[in-house]
Amino acid sequence: MPPALAERAPAKVNLTLAVRARRADGYHDIESLVVFARTGDELRFVPGGDAFGLVVRGRTAQAAGPGADNLVLKAARLLADRVPGLPAGRFTLVKRLPVAAGLGGGSSDAAAALRLLARAAGLGLDDPRLLEAARLTGSDVSVCLVPAARFMRGIGHDLGPPLVLPRLAALLVNPQVAVPTPAVFARLGLATGAVQGADPATVIETVLRPEKSVLLALLAASRNDLEAPALALEPVIGSTLARLRADPACRLARMSGSGATVFGLYDTCRAAAAAGKAISAAHPGWWVKPTMMG
Repeated sequence: MPPALAERAPAKVNLTLAVRARRADGYHDIESLVVFARTGDELRFVPGGDAFGLVVRGRTAQAAGPGADNLVLKAARLLADRVPGLPAGRFTLVKRLPVAAGLGGGSSDAAAALRLLARAAGLGLDDPRLLEAARLTGSDVSVCLVPAARFMRGIGHDLGPPLVLPRLAALLVNPQVAVPTPAVFARLGLATGAVQGADPATVIETVLRPEKSVLLALLAASRNDLEAPALALEPVIGSTLARLRADPACRLARMSGSGATVFGLYDTCRAAAAAGKAISAAHPGWWVKPTMMG
């Protein structure tokens, strides 16, 4: 049996998220600074056979839904349609991230599947067929294909250059509520053709290696436009943010993506872990993870 290939599928965190406009087709153009955390899912692939299979395990496997609907298989089949002779085989996904949580877990899993298949087939990550499969799989898959700090724009496929940012000690907290992304955008209520202001943090793209203090100041001046509508749908997100913001050690707290996961930024891993321990004690059913991001 061929040896298994393995890839991490790191959590995607939106440090900022400006909704710039609502398009005539109903989609929204965004501008978002994305980083990736050390925590995430894990995907393994064993080539062999004439079809793709998937087994999902792990703490959040049940919440991930039926394997047949998983984005891992969607991405694999889209690539197989474009690459004759692409090796088929069996995927094993270990789910650790919460599902539908604003962390891009499914998208990162799909991107990991594409990286594994690229390795198995000897494809470069810049292969146009791989990029097309990523775009067609989902709006966040493109930015997850090469997980690096960068801005994503438009409906998620317009990617800025990779950025060299300081590492950030962080605490990720999900209060175990589901906030469907379409409902959050609907609650935002942006009219077709409406345009909103740019993300102040985009100046980071002009700085070669920003100091941590500069990055934090720019993040503080920025926003997540989906935070308010998500809080209106699930007030527990607001109370989670309030708890982080009340912590003197927390430098910045904000929601990631369309929620419900929020993040707090800290000066040290020890401070993030201490905050996480206190939240876990008060809310043992929540998903709480100290990590590093960058």
